Amino acid sequence: MATPLEQLEERRDKIYLQMSAVGDFRPGMISVNFRRCGKKNCACFQPDHPGHGPQYLWNTTQKGVSRAQNLRMGPELEKTEKEVANYRKFAQLYQEAIEVNEKICLLRPVSEIDDEHELQKFKKIE
Repeated sequence: MATPLEQLEERRDKIYLQMSAVGDFRPGMISVNFRRCGKKNCACFQPDHPGHGPQYLWNTTQKGVSRAQNLRMGPELEKTEKEVANYRKFAQLYQEAIEVNEKICLLRPVSEIDDEHELQKFKKIE
């Protein structure tokens, strides 16, 4: 039977394998918008009309810089939705990897120094 440390190392290896299989990803979110054009004779001017749309916008903020991109319905939207979903999956696996690695660090034994002369090298000289 595997030790807890070996089990955690196996789990970490599986996480790394899953991370490598995620594929293309990018952070952010996709919002769906309906907008009014402002023309008084347009149907969107009516109070019960939702507006023109849907219009899809991918946006993200990284290192304090915001970016956005309008997305066309169809392949472009589907591609971006998959990339954003892949980012969420990668971020979840990344967090799991951190937690497993922390447990591994706590369980991994510390090497012992038996030689007194070797031990003196680590002591402070005053």
